[in-house]
Amino acid sequence: MRKKKKWEVVKDLEVTDINVKGMGVAKTAEGRVYFVKNTVPGDVVDAIPYKKRSGYFEANVSRWISESEVRVAPPCTHFGVCGGCKWQHLDYDAQLHFKQHEIDRNLLRIGGVEAVQKESIVKAESPYFYRNKMEFSFSNRRWLRAEEIESDEVFERNGLGFHIPGMWDKVVDIHDCHLQANPSNAIRNAIRDFAIENKLPFFDSKAQQGFLRSLMIRNTKAGAFMVLIQFFYEDKPLQETLLNFVKDQFPEIQSLLYCVNSKPNDTLYDQEIKLFSGQDFLMETLRNLTFKITAKSFYQTNSYQVEKLYEVVEEFAGLKGDEIVYDLYSGIGTITLFLAHQCVRIVGVESVPEAVTAAKENAVTNKIENASFVVGDMKTIFNDAFTRQWGQPDVVVTDPPRNGMHLDVVKQLLRLAPKKIVYVSCNSATQARDLGFLKTQYRLTKSRAVDMFPQTHHVENVVLLERIQNDDTID
Repeated sequence: MRKKKKWEVVKDLEVTDINVKGMGVAKTAEGRVYFVKNTVPGDVVDAIPYKKRSGYFEANVSRWISESEVRVAPPCTHFGVCGGCKWQHLDYDAQLHFKQHEIDRNLLRIGGVEAVQKESIVKAESPYFYRNKMEFSFSNRRWLRAEEIESDEVFERNGLGFHIPGMWDKVVDIHDCHLQANPSNAIRNAIRDFAIENKLPFFDSKAQQGFLRSLMIRNTKAGAFMVLIQFFYEDKPLQETLLNFVKDQFPEIQSLLYCVNSKPNDTLYDQEIKLFSGQDFLMETLRNLTFKITAKSFYQTNSYQVEKLYEVVEEFAGLKGDEIVYDLYSGIGTITLFLAHQCVRIVGVESVPEAVTAAKENAVTNKIENASFVVGDMKTIFNDAFTRQWGQPDVVVTDPPRNGMHLDVVKQLLRLAPKKIVYVSCNSATQARDLGFLKTQYRLTKSRAVDMFPQTHHVENVVLLERIQNDDTID
């Protein structure tokens, strides 16, 4: 048998940073890097490595020497197991500091750019119970705690919650989540308990069998709720039994939906969503605008911070009323309609037809007539015919997904050569990469982060780019 490596204790490690997994980062005088579980910046510990990675070691604390002033007690009983909220043990103001540090580092190291004017990160008023959408998985392979494994008792193996990181077939059964307002916890727990009591089969992702597959809960700032239950196969009596129970127990649910999905994956976007009771949408307000949110709609997950995010976009765009604006990756039209009253024309461009349909409906609902929406591939759509139809843009707003903009989209932007580009990103690394391509013609004048995702490493960053030359071509 291969001998198990015996690791030596690394003494007096001072943690100076925190990574995306919520592990403290420390470096020895010799330059060795350690990611230490359950530590935060400011902790001093002895640690024992358990795994060597490329460029660093992963380690556990073997002795506490001193605890950081920014360490706090995580309020969630599932912390460290469920895979979410990995920064709960770090004081919220310290979270903001390290998020800003990561943005600045990415902009400089990856993009080779630095903002002329860097403004303070916009903090969330509520660092908990801020999400307007949560998705949970049913599983007949509930993750067992160590004490359960060691016990002789027989435990319930069905669970409803989040997948264990790296273990797609295991689910942490969630009882009390701190991310979504009540009665989200009550709805989820009642559905799970009812299903167990009535012996409804929970999904087995390995065997691809079982009745109950997933649960989605959406809510609005006003307290309206949408619930969507995903079944693996059709069984009308069982479906109606569960759905009637949910309807009777929770009258605040304005939209009760379901779908039957027998595919290998549980994505909803190619599925037929069926209405059981109420209406098939929720209405959310954003400043003086109203948006129709369906089960498939993309809407920023923090309803309370999204207005602050768009106010930064609005400030950076600096519209005076006579501009033509393009809004790339416009989704259901939130940014487009938010800016519409400040310009002569705004055109939202989005590749998902259903989102464009919803955006047009939202424009009609809000009686906005100077906003247009176009379905198209950003890599190819900005040809001469497009600009002849919609006009040469003075300002372009772009809010791409986490992987950033395709290089061809960057090239198209350089060809369009607007006076200003306002770039919104939930991933400062890919944003920095794109800014590195754009810096040949644009100067980074402003940068401001908005914390949409407290207790995690995620953060939105908005930058303003201003054209520094008139050359609108690129090789």
